[in-house]
Amino acid sequence: MRVYVAVIGFAESTKQRFLMEEDGLSTAELLGNAALAIGALVVIWGALQIAGVNIVGWIEDQVTGN
Repeated sequence: MRVYVAVIGFAESTKQRFLMEEDGLSTAELLGNAALAIGALVVIWGALQIAGVNIVGWIEDQVTGN
């Protein structure tokens, strides 16, 4: 009987935890995602610089028609 009561108590506490959780993203999660995105952009930019790709020059050539 004690095991049954313990299992029921555990199930009830787990149910309460799920009901109390908020849906959606918190500010910390959003800031973390933004930081990861900025980090990825910096890494990509650095890799392009090492490879010798001049993005700004390419854009200027496209705009001016050279």
